[in-house]
Amino acid sequence: MFVTGFPAAAFDTNCYVLAAAPGEECVVVDPGIEVMGQLSEVLARYRLRPAAVLLTHGHVDHVWSVTPVCGAHGVGAYIHPDDAYRLADPLASLDPALVAMLEQQFGPKAAWSEPDDVSSLVDGQELALAGLRLQVAHAPGHTEGSVIFTVPGPPDGTEGSATALTGDVLFAGSVGRTDLPGGDPEAMLRTLREKVLTLADDVVVLPGHGPSTTVARERATNPYLAQAARGV
Repeated sequence: MFVTGFPAAAFDTNCYVLAAAPGEECVVVDPGIEVMGQLSEVLARYRLRPAAVLLTHGHVDHVWSVTPVCGAHGVGAYIHPDDAYRLADPLASLDPALVAMLEQQFGPKAAWSEPDDVSSLVDGQELALAGLRLQVAHAPGHTEGSVIFTVPGPPDGTEGSATALTGDVLFAGSVGRTDLPGGDPEAMLRTLREKVLTLADDVVVLPGHGPSTTVARERATNPYLAQAARGV
């Protein structure tokens, strides 16, 4: 499986592109702030054609460019219905000072619009897109509608039984915040226990921020997974 990724212009949010191979259709995951230029370069370099945009959750740093990407390529977006409301105004829950900073750097809030074509994700659903089979797991805690996408097989050049795109559910050494609007620490513990710790050790983890990791590494070193495993 071909996988590449790059950080967005703010918050170091990882945008990923997945395809069966170069020269094929692809899916774009979490197109964050000001990614259009880098994304266009990736698509041209590897001769990729987007088939869909997948969103791990609705925070602005993960969805900022969803409408431009969908519009430029005539494709739809997928998000869990519990986070779909965030697409109406992903800046609504942010501190006004942060909103002002983002508007000054990246354009006014009034310019925001939702994608024309938005499909709902369902827990346990399997998506067949761009020659890939993506399993959807509803994983609330960071937001109400956070999801994890799992694809059979590892990225090219690595080893493993599957690849998990965890958004802000799981990072290398940490997990996503639960103190923001829509966050729930108890839901996060359940998600870690039921949706993350049940993954095989050799699953490659591609998080929403920071470097890739594996379930085995996180099971051994991540204090939040240790807490979840104890049932605390």
